[in-house]
Amino acid sequence: MANAIYKPDHCDGTYDQYCDPNRQYTNISSIISAAGQTELLDYMNTYWKDYQGNDESFWEHEWDKHGTCISTLEPGCYTDYKPQEEVVAYFQKTVDLFKTLDSYAFLSTAGILPSTTKTYTSAEISAALAKPRGVQVSIQCRNGELDEIWYFYNVRGSVQTGTFVPTEPDGAKSNCPATGIKYLPKGSSGTPPSTTLSTVTTAPPSPTPGVPFSGGGTLPVTSGGKVNGCIISGGTWYTTGTCATFTAAASGTGFTLTSSKGKCAVSNDVLTCASTVTEPTVFSTMDGKLVYNGSSGFYTSSVPTGSIQASVSVVQQTTALTIGWKGS
Repeated sequence: MANAIYKPDHCDGTYDQYCDPNRQYTNISSIISAAGQTELLDYMNTYWKDYQGNDESFWEHEWDKHGTCISTLEPGCYTDYKPQEEVVAYFQKTVDLFKTLDSYAFLSTAGILPSTTKTYTSAEISAALAKPRGVQVSIQCRNGELDEIWYFYNVRGSVQTGTFVPTEPDGAKSNCPATGIKYLPKGSSGTPPSTTLSTVTTAPPSPTPGVPFSGGGTLPVTSGGKVNGCIISGGTWYTTGTCATFTAAASGTGFTLTSSKGKCAVSNDVLTCASTVTEPTVFSTMDGKLVYNGSSGFYTSSVPTGSIQASVSVVQQTTALTIGWKGS
């Protein structure tokens, strides 16, 4: 089940809900389809599920209860407002952020894997989830089982174009026991853990580890729900021209990447491929995406256009993107 909520609060863990009855829409699928965002809707149909099987009703609830309370999504904040475009922006941003939070990878990197017999401590789970982002999370349990993971952000600017900065939990506290926490596999008894963010709340499915890239191929970039250009030989994002060919070579539990410019590494938080790189970064993959330090999220300050190339960072910036693989 996937559940995403943008939640501006009052700095004490409380928040408003159902803020604009005139925008409590009941046709979310139609709104997204009419905007031409079929990839977004397909993704939601796959990952943003209602446990009772009524996805449309679930999405309507999330928008009506939470989306209407975000001030920067109010029609008056748009320069050339098109009816209901704020709905698409809400769901697109939720999905973009969801894709950067690989909870399964965060936990598995620390040796915490789903099991019907093994249990974990609250400290172990919290430390594993805090490490990739540098701030704590709030974990929630039900009947001794890990049920939800809440990630918190401050937003610099608007929800649509602002920078989401990871922050410590505000108000909400973990309710899990200190020891004996079950982390059950999907399909077993109990409810799979969900992921929650405040400002954003999501509940991802548990992904399965991908197979490392191998041989030659290109690195297509996906941003805003669409494939847009690729990573070129120097490690930058380019939206026009020919994609560069990279060689992926197995290394330990992951793989390294090399382009015509040289080996690739994350240096000073920026993806770089050059002859001066002596120690290439060992990457991994999850669901077909490039993963660095447990996360498939990469960032730039803006989407490059024309002949402009954008540096790709692992530090959160305005534009979120993921990097895939297309074998040659």
